[in-house]
Amino acid sequence: MATTFGTPRQPPAEQALRDHPRAALDANSVRDAYRRWAGVYDAVFGGVSSSGRRRAVAAVNRLPGTRVLEVGVGTGLALPRYRGDKRVVGIDLSREMLLKAEERVREERLGHVEGLLEMDAEQMAFRDGAFDIAVAMFTASVVPDAKKLMAEMQRVVRPGGHLLFVNHFAAEAGPRWWVERTMAPLSRILGWHPDFAFSDLFDREAVQVEAIQPCPPAGLFTLVHLRNTAPGALAVAAAA
Repeated sequence: MATTFGTPRQPPAEQALRDHPRAALDANSVRDAYRRWAGVYDAVFGGVSSSGRRRAVAAVNRLPGTRVLEVGVGTGLALPRYRGDKRVVGIDLSREMLLKAEERVREERLGHVEGLLEMDAEQMAFRDGAFDIAVAMFTASVVPDAKKLMAEMQRVVRPGGHLLFVNHFAAEAGPRWWVERTMAPLSRILGWHPDFAFSDLFDREAVQVEAIQPCPPAGLFTLVHLRNTAPGALAVAAAA
């Protein structure tokens, strides 16, 4: 096996981020973006994201526990798919998107939806361990700080509960990577990070991964299922 000495080359994705730093998102830019999207979101994104939503909710429905938090509920596209015995609370930063979700709940008489709240996912008002499951669909790349989102989801889900994410994660090479690299400076206009990576959300060594599955179309989205471990549990397990 050949061995190469010298300074390791920086991975392409990291080099791209250094050369083309992403535009920072903040709560106001996210609100502004989704105020613009609210009226057309279902028509523009509903179809392409439907498979990922179906898979995420199907996974939630199979899991034990009834208390479900949907983070970034948006217009409520996923709400009709939850089983009737799941008690669902949805939060979103966009009031305009929530109004659409409330309309959906009324029109479809979704009695399993217990509340829709305007709330910052990085600073939730729920007590520790309030939920059995938290699911974020196409939300992680929207929030200003995905690791704060992750920490808050871990806090509000009981130890042993479940965290699920459906999201676009950046390619590591190839044509799609170049497109994502080019779009990265437009994050504030788009309202999401096209170059969002797994490492922006969590450290794989610090979480208990249950499953990572590609979703249609063409693996553009990924379903990530994590078990919510008690603080320090992974470190104890590794030392045993």
